Amino acid sequence: MSSILFEIKDAVAYITFNRPDKYNAFNREMALLMQQKLDECKSKEVRCVYISSEGKAFCSGQDLDEVINPQGPRIDSIVGEHYNPIINRIRKLEKPVVAAVNGVAAGAGANIALACDIVVAARSSSFIQAFSKIGLIPDSGGTFFLPRLVGWQKASALMMLGDKVTADEAERMGMIYKVFPDEQFAEESRKLSAALAAMPTKGLALTKQLLDNSFYNDLEEQLQDEEIYQQRAGSTKDYKEGVQAFLEKRKPNFTGE
Repeated sequence: MSSILFEIKDAVAYITFNRPDKYNAFNREMALLMQQKLDECKSKEVRCVYISSEGKAFCSGQDLDEVINPQGPRIDSIVGEHYNPIINRIRKLEKPVVAAVNGVAAGAGANIALACDIVVAARSSSFIQAFSKIGLIPDSGGTFFLPRLVGWQKASALMMLGDKVTADEAERMGMIYKVFPDEQFAEESRKLSAALAAMPTKGLALTKQLLDNSFYNDLEEQLQDEEIYQQRAGSTKDYKEGVQAFLEKRKPNFTGE
């Protein structure tokens, strides 16, 4: 059975981690397949990506059985060939990516989720920067995204102490967008993705790029980028449809063009 399930339905690409017996821990095969599926999400057919998992865990990070295997990949290869390409693909994908965390998200699993555009979680789920427990440093973009989400002090403590953060705590500290009750989680998180898939995709992509630019731009550079990107957004068919729908007092029919 494939370690990554993939389906496109109603303009949403559903990527599902599928190693429930291993708490959806990544090995090389799963990581390379994840990269392949993210590449397939570049298709015009896809207007939103929804990442979730089978079983009790969202993703427990790296499969340590692979790490200790003498024939397995080295740590630098795991980071450079497995996780970094996944994070780069998520951030460069020109459409919104939703992480639907339905269980524990630990180590690289937590940081893959935090690299997504919108993170929602079931109330019973949790987040753990587990790296310090085995003498490693946070990878998969964790040292980049987490301090920007929760602040320097909080990120430093969470990474050094390896505290478990409940879904409700993660929402309160701004680590994630929203928590849903477990029994409503699948329905509500999919509803969110469906709403994003019906929105002006190019405008959302430009918004995503501007947010990424803000990490290294100064104010003047960011204002200049906003001017340029607004011009690009204003040349889309969806902008014209949005204005027309507003004037006609009807719901817009965005096509992602």
